[in-house]
Amino acid sequence: MKFNLIVDKTKDEEVVATVHSRSALTDEIEALILKYTGADRIPGYREDDMKMLAFSEIECVTVLDGKTYAIDSKNRHYRLKQRLYELESILPSSFIRINKSTLANENRLERFAVTYAGSVDAVFKCGYTEYVSRRCFAQIKRRFESK
Repeated sequence: MKFNLIVDKTKDEEVVATVHSRSALTDEIEALILKYTGADRIPGYREDDMKMLAFSEIECVTVLDGKTYAIDSKNRHYRLKQRLYELESILPSSFIRINKSTLANENRLERFAVTYAGSVDAVFKCGYTEYVSRRCFAQIKRRFESK
């Protein structure tokens, strides 16, 4: 397989792929391209400050006390104006649901820890932990086993 990237600011953006047949990879590439809006940052609010958070620096997005927050790589909480379902549609595919109210950046997950009670917690690189629901954990396992 060959890859060719041409950067030309004078032309309209276009993605062309020549393949022998459709596969899981081509479907994932197509979904990624169609989902991409040109934005890779989102505004987050903390006290009186506003910061543009890059998707890559967000550990997870969670709902706390009915409000949506992004937790960054330094374990700082930023308030987001979008609802979780809206964010799920714009965040890249590396964000996976780990429970009813949290989306995790799988690139920022450090490990899964089993608690004494038998539940599973997601531990992020910044030190933040969040529980993983059984239903979501089964989906996460299937996702990682297929890679």
